[in-house]
Amino acid sequence: MGIAALVIPFIIALVIALRPAADVAADPLGFPTTLTLDNFFRTAQQLNYGRSLLNSTIFTVGSSIVIVIVGAMVSYPIARLARGWTNSLYRYFILGLTIPIFVLLAPLYLLFRDLHLLNTHIGTILIYSAMNLPIAVFFFSSFMRSVPVELEEAAALDGSGPYRTFFTIVFPLMRPIVATLAVTLVLSLWNDLIVPLIFMQGTDNRTVMSNAFALIDPRKADPTTLFPAALLGVAPLIIVFFILQRQIVDGIAAGAVK
Repeated sequence: MGIAALVIPFIIALVIALRPAADVAADPLGFPTTLTLDNFFRTAQQLNYGRSLLNSTIFTVGSSIVIVIVGAMVSYPIARLARGWTNSLYRYFILGLTIPIFVLLAPLYLLFRDLHLLNTHIGTILIYSAMNLPIAVFFFSSFMRSVPVELEEAAALDGSGPYRTFFTIVFPLMRPIVATLAVTLVLSLWNDLIVPLIFMQGTDNRTVMSNAFALIDPRKADPTTLFPAALLGVAPLIIVFFILQRQIVDGIAAGAVK
């Protein structure tokens, strides 16, 4: 029943997206008699799909890499050093989970305007990284406390320094939690609408989702445009997760067992 609740709306959206506009207007939920890809081609052109897809990919992949690497490195001393400053640092990051992005939009916009980072990929990646770093620290620090410290002590006896120990011993053990965090980040960053709309102006600078939102007309609804736009927006995610589903499930399952 739960799967049907997810699959049936998707099938309805796909069928409507493939029907001519005249057929949908005459009978929106009727049985399709003619199917066409013209709606997808027209909508892809309106979305500037190639450029939008590239922007979404850059933001999602670039931000995820920064969040994973920086989050893991910050979490390492937090999990291993019993110091007052590490506890304070951990609380500082956890506090970041309680602050909504809407509170920060105005000061961030003014700051990035003065730094000339508006309409730049690096600026948006920095915003996404700062927004999601607290959840990465929460994930990694909790996981690292379960990793036996004896492994690092053995590496230290062999002459390994802290950086080498982290990248060769500790970080490879974190692959399950990295997979779990990566899934969460990709879904969140790809579907985000607020940051691209505010900090990336212009059709060529926006993501697939923000350009799809720009197609919404408050005076009327055209399902032969909106449904193809929505499907084109989620299609890359579906393809990626379909290809990597085994690795993703194995990583999440390993993290659960750990």
